[in-house]
Amino acid sequence: MTGYGPGGDSGAQQPNLPDEAEARAALVLGLRQRGIAPVEILSAIERLPRRLFLAARHHKLAYEDIALPMECGQTMSAPSDVAFALQALDVKPDHLILEVGTGSGYQTAVLAQLARHVYSLERYQTLLKLADQRLAAMKQDNVTLLHEDGLSGLEKKAPFDRIILNGAVTEIPDQLMAQLAPEGILIAPLGQPGSVQSLVRLIKTESVGATKTLGEVRMISLMRGVAHHL
Repeated sequence: MTGYGPGGDSGAQQPNLPDEAEARAALVLGLRQRGIAPVEILSAIERLPRRLFLAARHHKLAYEDIALPMECGQTMSAPSDVAFALQALDVKPDHLILEVGTGSGYQTAVLAQLARHVYSLERYQTLLKLADQRLAAMKQDNVTLLHEDGLSGLEKKAPFDRIILNGAVTEIPDQLMAQLAPEGILIAPLGQPGSVQSLVRLIKTESVGATKTLGEVRMISLMRGVAHHL
């Protein structure tokens, strides 16, 4: 992970907010009430200051269970959506994870507390730099962030025990399936841009794979390639 100095409106250097620990505990209680059971996920979310992954103007909303806008026209998922997807991903401490779409870096940080190592790919250099700064502040050293086309995966580090896509696709890319370990799990929103999509969980078997629909989501679609000016 390349280090970047603090700056801008990333919020990484803002002082602690009053009652922040209480707000995080209330968020976790709400997640429990919504059916999120794994203690490891709930503990990771309770430990992480979500506001550090948001621009300063959104700090007051950091522990609300809502999606929030971020740089490059992207959206930071609601904590319940992150927790639900990670519960389905079933991450173990020895797992190697591929995350497609780093975004703010918040989910990356949660994953890093659950897995052996996380490789996270982001097409926007702006988002990558901000996420790297935030993760460095959290002293997460088992994360590698890369400015790459996430839909092509990261063949040189494959196979991955788990792959998660933080944006919608119309079909699961063959390159990602090829990089998923046998019996590995892939989570992705499947559907057309601008419409309601299905969050699917795919377990790789000797044949095509076993797919289960987990629910409906609405997420920005992933794009091929990398952005050269953002």
